[in-house]
Amino acid sequence: MLSYIVKRIFHAILVVIVISLIVFFSIRLTGDPVAIMFGAGEPSQEAIDQLTAELGLDQPLHIQYGLFMKGLLTFDLGESFRSGIPVMTLIAERVWPTMLLAFGGMVVALLIAFPVGIISAIKRDTFLDFGGRVFSLIGISFPNFWLGIMLILIFAVNLQWLPASGFEGFKYLILPSITLGLILSGVLARLVRSSMLEVLNQQYIRTAESKGISKWVVILKHAFRNALLPTTTFIGLQFGALLGGTVIIEQVFAWPGIGRLIIDAINQRDYPVVQGGVVFLALVMVVVNLIVDLSYSLIDPRIKAGKGK
Repeated sequence: MLSYIVKRIFHAILVVIVISLIVFFSIRLTGDPVAIMFGAGEPSQEAIDQLTAELGLDQPLHIQYGLFMKGLLTFDLGESFRSGIPVMTLIAERVWPTMLLAFGGMVVALLIAFPVGIISAIKRDTFLDFGGRVFSLIGISFPNFWLGIMLILIFAVNLQWLPASGFEGFKYLILPSITLGLILSGVLARLVRSSMLEVLNQQYIRTAESKGISKWVVILKHAFRNALLPTTTFIGLQFGALLGGTVIIEQVFAWPGIGRLIIDAINQRDYPVVQGGVVFLALVMVVVNLIVDLSYSLIDPRIKAGKGK
């Protein structure tokens, strides 16, 4: 078990290093932040050189990257070029809204996908199964930004039941959560259905049914629990993806999350904020993956984490 954890942590560190390299060097191809900060004016070369030195951009790239990684180890990601506020402070202010949105989207997805997937599997090749598969296909096909805009037009503009944007209370969370959840539920419902069908064909399910155990007890206590393993993997990975994939939804609903922070920083060529935000999301994904791997042994005791690849 210990060797498995150490191996996974080592892999996680490699992933973070690779991501940091890609982010660090790629964003420097987007333009000169000094020129952006001066805007349309015509500053003197002395002013340009002074600001470049203050921002540390006069150092060779490998020195800049080394300083960035050194700061990452000490949780010091530098300061924003624009505001002068520490990057960790900016990220800390946006973590809760992003976590809340991702959690809300996941709850909506689970509430929809589990019933749809289970019923589709139980009623295989019936009208209910056909309806469930059509729902899944629709959920997979819809772009999330289009769905978000449609929900705003219907429930915020026309019906005026819910606010279109902002972050001031629970009602502001409803529309963006539904947008995220509906898209995710399509994929999750298909996975639940396929997992349930595989388990329902197992011999021990037929044995339990032959003993006179209630059909729903067999489905929920025996079949669903064993079908939960691949579903849990997907849920864990998708929750991590939601944290980094809410960028478009945050833009549509003016949600003050990390994704929106990164987009604004990209537009302003604010290197420290972009680097810090992307690496932070990468760390979250890595941690979520590790938790999912370790949770296998809790869901199914037959699985030994120490034998994981």
